[in-house]
Amino acid sequence: MATFLFDKIIFGPVKSRRLGVSLGVNLLPVNTKVCSFDCIYCECGLTPNNYEGEVKLPSRVEVREKLEETIIKMVSSGQLPDVITFAGNGEPTLHPEFSEIIDDTVELRNMLVPNLRIAVLSNATMLHKKSVFNALTKIEYNIQKLDSAFTETIHLINCPAPNFNLQKIIDQLTLFNGKVIIQTMFLRESFKEKNLDNTTEAEISAWIKLLEKIKPAHVMIYTIARDTPISSLISISISELKTIALKLEQAGFSVKVSE
Repeated sequence: MATFLFDKIIFGPVKSRRLGVSLGVNLLPVNTKVCSFDCIYCECGLTPNNYEGEVKLPSRVEVREKLEETIIKMVSSGQLPDVITFAGNGEPTLHPEFSEIIDDTVELRNMLVPNLRIAVLSNATMLHKKSVFNALTKIEYNIQKLDSAFTETIHLINCPAPNFNLQKIIDQLTLFNGKVIIQTMFLRESFKEKNLDNTTEAEISAWIKLLEKIKPAHVMIYTIARDTPISSLISISISELKTIALKLEQAGFSVKVSE
């Protein structure tokens, strides 16, 4: 199925299922994906094992200049987004100047559009870096991925780097003391000769137990709505998502279903 890369540092604004009108920031190369996961549902395609040619990240200065220029134009036109979202072609927290870029973004926002919120969509693999963790505490929407409570399922869905340690990720998410949003993709497929389904009773029960430990401010749940690199993936129904949402609400969580 067709996937795509973001070909600019600043992209959009686009309509986000979870965040409203979003002005995107891509801290990764514009010509390839760079990520510590290789999610089988990623709209940017699969993560390359090897890179041909130069892999160039935008500099802190480039990001600030492009973001400031775009925001000023949007203020002038009276067409402001709801949120600035760090996403793009992979994992934004891999950028070596991530924390400094967040500081710049907060400063620009406060100067130009004080009511604008800032979001980061992350897979939680860089939370062990103190600078990354601290930067995420400065924004409104610290959104971290948790697609399963089981390492085996995460390896099937997210295909993380070899050093992935789920328990360490959970411990780091817990350190946010609730200032974190968990997002989870629900899907099914028969993949790698194993029946992949993170919607089973065992999966949901174990996942909710982890959420009870993390105590997120909010939980976002969704399913496939765009092309994916693995064509045999199956979206779950909205009614199934709402059933999961009800279980979350009964457990005391604030939840948003992305339809």
